[in-house]
Amino acid sequence: MSSKDKNLSFPTSEVPNVSNAKIGVITAEWNDDITLPMRDGCIATLHAHGCTAADLIVVSVPGAYELPIAAKIMLANQKMDAIICIGCVIKGETKHDQYISQAVAEGIMNLSILSGKPIIFGVLTPNNHQQAVDRSKGKHGNKGIEAAHTALKMIDLAAKLKNQDKPKIGY
Repeated sequence: MSSKDKNLSFPTSEVPNVSNAKIGVITAEWNDDITLPMRDGCIATLHAHGCTAADLIVVSVPGAYELPIAAKIMLANQKMDAIICIGCVIKGETKHDQYISQAVAEGIMNLSILSGKPIIFGVLTPNNHQQAVDRSKGKHGNKGIEAAHTALKMIDLAAKLKNQDKPKIGY
C-alpha cells in the first residue's frame, strides 16, 4: 500500500516500551517547518514508550546531508542503542535532491551496518512542500513518529537476540 493511502503513524504491530535505552535524535534545520514537527512527534513517542529526557541526546545539524556524519560523531562519543536521523529533502528544479537523498540514505545505511546499531532513516524525500506537510503533520501522519516506532522495535529486537530470546515471528 502506498503512503498516499495510509497514515504511517499508526504501527501495524506492537511498539515495545523501552526504558534505559540511549537514543540519539538528530534533526536537520533545513526545511525546519517540516523537520521540527517530525522531531517533536518523535520525542513525544519515545517518551510515551518509556524513554526519559535523560535517555535522549537531541541535536541539530544544518541540513540532511550532515545527518550521517553527525550520527557517526554521536556513536563515537556516546554509548547509543539507536540514532534517529530526521530530515527533509524536497525536489527542486535540478537533480540536487537526488544527490543529497542518495548520499544521506547510503550514509545512514552504511553507518548502521558497520556499527551494528540501528540508525533510523527518518528523512522525507517528497516531490513538493505539500507532500512534506502531509507526511510531517498532515493526513499521512508524522514520519518522526514512525521513525521512533522503528527505533523502539529495533532496540527491542537487538535485546531479545542478545538474550537469546526467540523474537515473535510476524506470520
